[in-house]
Amino acid sequence: MKKHNFSAGPCVLPQEVFQQASQAILDFNGLGLSLIEISHRSKDFVDVMEEARELSLELMDLQGKGYKALFLQGGASTQFLMAAYNLLENKAAYLNTGTWSDKAIKEAKLFGEVVEVASSKDKNYNYIPKGYSVPKDVDYFHMTTNNTIFGTQVKQFPDVDCPMVADMSSDIFSRMLDFSKFDLIYAGAQKNMGPAGTTLVVIDEEILGKVTRKIPSMLDYATHISKGSMFNTPPVFAVYTSLLTLRWLKKLGGVEAIEEENEKKAKLIYSEIDINPLFKGFAEIEDRSNMNATFNIVEDNLKETFDTMLKEAGINGLNGHRSVGGYRASMYNALSLKSVGTLVDVMSELERKA
Repeated sequence: MKKHNFSAGPCVLPQEVFQQASQAILDFNGLGLSLIEISHRSKDFVDVMEEARELSLELMDLQGKGYKALFLQGGASTQFLMAAYNLLENKAAYLNTGTWSDKAIKEAKLFGEVVEVASSKDKNYNYIPKGYSVPKDVDYFHMTTNNTIFGTQVKQFPDVDCPMVADMSSDIFSRMLDFSKFDLIYAGAQKNMGPAGTTLVVIDEEILGKVTRKIPSMLDYATHISKGSMFNTPPVFAVYTSLLTLRWLKKLGGVEAIEEENEKKAKLIYSEIDINPLFKGFAEIEDRSNMNATFNIVEDNLKETFDTMLKEAGINGLNGHRSVGGYRASMYNALSLKSVGTLVDVMSELERKA
């Protein structure tokens, strides 16, 4: 029986995507060859890469607006340094909202001065800072839009006088945004798009070429743009599976349609957290993430019973990160409302038993 997968990543994907990807491993496009054994330079895979890149821009409403989409390797962790390598000449501004922001700041400091405009570290990152200002003399401003570990999500974005860079690894394609506000977006695929192994990068070409340092070819966005994401052998399976997921999303009605579903799921779980006296949410209410609901059980003596009930209900991946403890329900695009309902039923049943 397929389990209800609340894993923070690698995460749940649509069942039809699994089926199509599995078939491609056996025989891709009727070639009599597997997807993972054909040349990445062949027309069959070049077509995959080009469609994935264009569909990414289409779903963000960025086609014809000077943006390029790339599928690269190394995860968001490589983008922490790659963004700074390509954009940081003198000084950059960063909003610190959690572990991944902190890691991005650490890498950026290798290339220039970093101004931390605000941080929520004082309360173990359970809120998103407000009322901060971004200096006008910085090369760019960087933020993490959703924080998987702490269950917070940026709801309002500042107007800045510099390029804006966003790590959207855990909420990419999950909600309607004016993506044109951002000059560089990067996202590891393994939350909302596909398996681990590739990272989507969407970039406005106008922000490139401003630094004086020499950039190694593999870390130069311009290199990857000029080669259509084919400078080196790409992770073919991860890119193809991401394409299948993007096709699935478009067929559903795009980002607008999935946002409605994500809001229903978030409302369902947070309503239970707030009315059930056995649970307490971790993140500040106004900053709660629609992707990752973090919560704790109030009475430790009930934890073993709750964990047993979760297992019996076929619920997987609910344990919270060690930085927070408790539980974390990751509700990415492909997780069904039914799965969230199953979790809520278990939480309600625990209250009745207690």
